[in-house]
Amino acid sequence: MARQRKRTRDEWVAASFAALAEGGIDAVRVERLARTLGVTKGSFYWHFTDRAALVTAMLDAWETGGTRDVIARVDAHGGDAGARLRQLCRVTSRDGELTAELALRDWARRDADVAMRVQRVDDVRMAYIRALFEELFPNAEDIEARSMLLYSLLIGNDFIVARHGRRGRARVLKDAVELLLAQA
Repeated sequence: MARQRKRTRDEWVAASFAALAEGGIDAVRVERLARTLGVTKGSFYWHFTDRAALVTAMLDAWETGGTRDVIARVDAHGGDAGARLRQLCRVTSRDGELTAELALRDWARRDADVAMRVQRVDDVRMAYIRALFEELFPNAEDIEARSMLLYSLLIGNDFIVARHGRRGRARVLKDAVELLLAQA
């Protein structure tokens, strides 16, 4: 009999995000995840006391990985505020985690604790975007509008399935960002 490879806590969390993206929070079930990972439920209990602990670990990973880690990567790239905003768009469009994020946001509509976590993350992300726009523009209303538009673009882009002809989605997104960065 082949010996099962031990799964890490991070692998359980990653499998949970895949399940969340595929079927919502109801798809995040210990037995299903164990089958997906090819291990017994005992492996789960080695890392987590219960499903609630896994859910907390998921939310912590999302908050850290999708916010603090992204900001650190963008800041490490360097450059002026415009360069960092462009880098933010590149980093977030390549991460491939938006499907899980959208499922998490859907979950937040039905769970007050998750909704509070999403609001906290949105506040941190918006504050970061706002701070970068403040380096570029003097008008507070303009800064807030540009920040909201950029964040809406980053979060909502995957909801839009319109075709853009020969220009293509990547080009249109790049142009949209450049419009937000353009001096009035």
